[in-house]
Amino acid sequence: MDIPQIEELSLLHANICQALGDPKRIQILYALHGEPRYVSALAEDLGMPQPTVSRHLQVLRQRSLVQTERDGQTVVYSLADTSIIDVLNVMRQILRDALDRQANALT
Repeated sequence: MDIPQIEELSLLHANICQALGDPKRIQILYALHGEPRYVSALAEDLGMPQPTVSRHLQVLRQRSLVQTERDGQTVVYSLADTSIIDVLNVMRQILRDALDRQANALT
């Protein structure tokens, strides 16, 4: 891989990480795991205002983390690639391990 390709890939990687930088977006991704959802259902289940959910879904869609499908007048959202959940789970495990190490260092 040459340097321009590495730089482009790094930029794309950073864009995805930026999208994952908001806890609400992470909650939305987990909520979409398993089944497509309407914005209204996501808002209700997550206890967020619908405009907030819509705004976060737009960011996730721009980063190709979620996809849409029309269902009459409404839009259904789903994960574009379910492996994002595996990535999030690995990140959570890294955090748990770091917290365990910190707790052990204090004892």
